[in-house]
Amino acid sequence: MYRFLLTPRWWGINVFVLLAIPFCVFMGSWQLSRFEDRMQDQKTAEASVETGRREAARPLAELLPVDKATSGKQATVTGRYDRQLLVPGRELNDRKGYYVLSLLRTDGGKALPVVRGWLPGTPDPAKVPAAPTGEVTVTGVLQASETPGDNGVSAQGGLPAGQTAAISAASLVNLVPYGVYDAWITLTKADSGMTAVPATAPADTGLDLKAFQNLGYTGEWFVFAGFVVFMWFRLLRREIEFVRDAELGLLPDGEEERVAV
Repeated sequence: MYRFLLTPRWWGINVFVLLAIPFCVFMGSWQLSRFEDRMQDQKTAEASVETGRREAARPLAELLPVDKATSGKQATVTGRYDRQLLVPGRELNDRKGYYVLSLLRTDGGKALPVVRGWLPGTPDPAKVPAAPTGEVTVTGVLQASETPGDNGVSAQGGLPAGQTAAISAASLVNLVPYGVYDAWITLTKADSGMTAVPATAPADTGLDLKAFQNLGYTGEWFVFAGFVVFMWFRLLRREIEFVRDAELGLLPDGEEERVAV
């Protein structure tokens, strides 16, 4: 009854199944490992941010460029505050508000974006405390430039003058006539009248959309492996039924040739 498994048609089906199932399992396992890596990265990043709060502040130059190892570390830098911008659409403790972002001109001529604090409501320059004048030394938590449209960062354009959607060197360099560091800091202690903005884990280390995409792909690959097995058994059962019908002489004219093959 099972001699049909040795026909060229079934040889092709069997080879496909034998190759498809391990491939699907491998790809599903790889996607699952990517999801687990992102979970571990999140734990490591959160631990790094927590550790960074307890460590002594280091000069900014020692922590650049920002990466997963230096993001969340305490940085100190000296300069003079220049232009001030507001970053709308930022929530803190489930309240809507905005960041107060000031550009700190350093001795090297470039500016470091400094989030001096958070205020509730809609952006209003009249409510924002003025930045300190003269040379200042600030201490804050180092963060990587944001990517518009990623991790909840707005990609909105056409904002009023004096506002920016993302704290990004690529965006800020178009607003000022000098260079901007590809990093920013949030003050450990906010300036008077504002709330300090907590540091966040670096990009690609949290349970973001990409992480859940990996988890979704894991399920898809395993489901496809199961589907291959299901279809193989279904085809096998149909073939067995066909052979039995042939043995009982229940096949229509011309179908006996298929059994012979």
